[in-house]
Amino acid sequence: MNDPITHFQAGAPNDPRTSQAAMLNRSQSYTNTRARAAAGQPNRSASYQDLRHEEQEEPHEFDMEWVKEEDVETFAKALYYDPLKSPSVSSAGLESGTEQISAVNDFAPVRQKVSRKKKSKVKAKVKEDAGSPKGISYTLLRYPLIATIGIIMAIELALYLWLRQIVNFWESFVKWRGKSSALRSKMQEATSYEEWCKVAEALDHQFHKDEWKAIEAYGYYDYSLIRKIVRNLQRYRESNKREDAVNQKDILYACLKNNFGGIENQKLYSNTFIGTKYLIEDYVDEGNHLGKGNVLIFMYSPIVYGSLVTKSINAFAHNSHVSLEERQLAFKLFSKNYGRTALCLSGGASFGYYHLGVIKALFDRRLLPSVITGTSAGGLIAALIGTRTDAELAQVLVPGLSRRITACYESTFKWILRYLRTGARFDSLDWFRKGSWFTRGSLTFLEAYERTGRVLNISVIPHDPHSPPKLLNYVTAPHCVIATAIIASAAVPGILNPVVLMQKLPGTDELAPYSFGAKWKDGSLRTDIPTQALHTQFNVNYTIVSQVNPHVHLFYYSNQGSPGRPVLHRAGKGWRGGFLASSIEQFLKLDLSKWLKVIRDLELMPRLLNQDWSSVFLQQFGGNVTIIPKSRLSDWPRILTDPDEATLAYMIKVGQAQTWPSISMISNRLRIEAAIQRAREHIRDQIRIARSKKTKDYGSQHIKGAGHQVLAQHAMNRDFSDDGSGSADEAAFLELGIKNAQSEEEKQELIAQRKHFLASFSDRRDMLDGQDITTETDEIERQNQTSNYYEGLEDSEDDDSVESLDL
Repeated sequence: MNDPITHFQAGAPNDPRTSQAAMLNRSQSYTNTRARAAAGQPNRSASYQDLRHEEQEEPHEFDMEWVKEEDVETFAKALYYDPLKSPSVSSAGLESGTEQISAVNDFAPVRQKVSRKKKSKVKAKVKEDAGSPKGISYTLLRYPLIATIGIIMAIELALYLWLRQIVNFWESFVKWRGKSSALRSKMQEATSYEEWCKVAEALDHQFHKDEWKAIEAYGYYDYSLIRKIVRNLQRYRESNKREDAVNQKDILYACLKNNFGGIENQKLYSNTFIGTKYLIEDYVDEGNHLGKGNVLIFMYSPIVYGSLVTKSINAFAHNSHVSLEERQLAFKLFSKNYGRTALCLSGGASFGYYHLGVIKALFDRRLLPSVITGTSAGGLIAALIGTRTDAELAQVLVPGLSRRITACYESTFKWILRYLRTGARFDSLDWFRKGSWFTRGSLTFLEAYERTGRVLNISVIPHDPHSPPKLLNYVTAPHCVIATAIIASAAVPGILNPVVLMQKLPGTDELAPYSFGAKWKDGSLRTDIPTQALHTQFNVNYTIVSQVNPHVHLFYYSNQGSPGRPVLHRAGKGWRGGFLASSIEQFLKLDLSKWLKVIRDLELMPRLLNQDWSSVFLQQFGGNVTIIPKSRLSDWPRILTDPDEATLAYMIKVGQAQTWPSISMISNRLRIEAAIQRAREHIRDQIRIARSKKTKDYGSQHIKGAGHQVLAQHAMNRDFSDDGSGSADEAAFLELGIKNAQSEEEKQELIAQRKHFLASFSDRRDMLDGQDITTETDEIERQNQTSNYYEGLEDSEDDDSVESLDL
């Protein structure tokens, strides 16, 4: 077998998009482009940048290259290094760095023969199967029982699919007729959210959903409690009494909780094509407005999120009757109770590119949460989002992204040979090189968080079947390289071999194996949607799940409707396809799940490829909002192929269209969450200003009371420094001393000593008289560190939620 590094560096000659020559040409084109821009000459290269962004100085995201050959070589050595072998003999040349000490006498023969007994194959087999079930009845009945259960499940699956087709036919050709059918066609052809909203409002009017919205009573939420909350919030917000401010705080503390009064129940949004009860709108809009004198914005209208605030939250945040410290503590509790929202992207091979449409729909409405998690194919898309800023995302969320999706370019003959040789269809090194563009090179989780403010999470599981899964992020694995994480998350047995995660060594850009070189694989085999880990680590109480797994699509059936897709049977009060069809569907689905659990619990199924596959079907696949982009039958044969530009454009469009019905529900949640975060940031700013003002007032009194001589003597007693710095407050402090000088000579003396005084006063930067001044005084640095420590201590419980939603 060829050396993996040499073979990998040779590239893929059959694919010009990924060949080494093409990469060098694009790199040279980028260098020439920057040189022409620096010389003021027009750019004449024929790249994507010339066609779309000729006036920009920076290249387009599609033209960037992030592969580092030294990182590829280090990753290759880590993959082929076997830690079980002697550290002095490494198959990939990876040195262990551990000194070996021999216990052999110096006079012993160099090649001493050692007689070893051959291990008994029977004992080895017994040791290997020590944990397997035993017994005569188990051995005799295991496979007949599997066959019987398999036949039952096959019959039930056929009945289930037949029932689903009957329901789809009945809904398409019986319920959608006349004007409603024409409106439905317009909704399916909508190209923007605004266009979709107009058609949805017309459908609500067509099916008399406006009357349902106006009636407050509904069995799936506490409408009387919500009505009382709305009235009290209005009354206390308009009052100027301190006791009313305290009452307002208590009410906010009671209602700013997850699914308070049932207002986040999906059934409230599943009876209309857009929006929900007007009482719920009043509850949310009681917090949301454009400003004084402006009209309220309904949740389904185009919203200017930059100026959107929450009325009651905003009023309490600016209420002078409550101290800043009390307000800060209150909003810390509000944020903790309400929690955060996360976007979860499932696995699904090539179906994962439907995630791009979901993300684009949320991104265009500025509803993209700051916490994003992905598994397998979803991990690749999550890495694309989590490593780029908003400006960069606008460039990549287009069908042209297909030019960068080249992981499955090889012919059938090549991957069959690789599978016979390595047991996997794809090469890990090849995917590391191609995946580096999605992660902007060897970026780590901590570097991505510091760059974008987004919390990227990738779910993986150890190669050891007994170890628990792990959610990689900037908290649990800050220095782990994202490119290796997405490969590990896609390592399905038979598709990609388990890989070693790499990490950056502190203070350098060098890579080294993570977690002692242990190997990891696809997290979707056990935890496709890691809701529990997200809640524990980032206080995530609300999840938006984009579910594209093909085996989940088959069994997703909302028998009472879903957000934006009401049941048409009996004006929305019935069951999808009728009660009989819904009950049969539920029975068949639960019975299939029962048989899968029987196979798992009795350990009847052999471990194919040393993997327990039961969790692929039995885990939790949904969230508070579950978006299911509809796939086509033609997508199934291409489940492991790269989409072209036309196919990717279709996937993005379908993902957007499937997300729009849930925008109302998502918007109501995120608007309140963003309002809490903005209020917290406002209070933090006010506390900093108050502290700075106290420092300034103390300095002014010191100058006026002691005079310029005390100021000068104070400066002379400090350590000399060539550089010093100061903020606007320190500048005002000194200017006041100069202003109070009694003579011109004293004034000039103070000006001359200002630089030394600043060096001893602060270690921040400022420009005074056109001179950049800094300091290196240890005492001042210790004082600033102490001050920053106490400021950070006030928000220590919420350091993981400092990112604000930009709504």
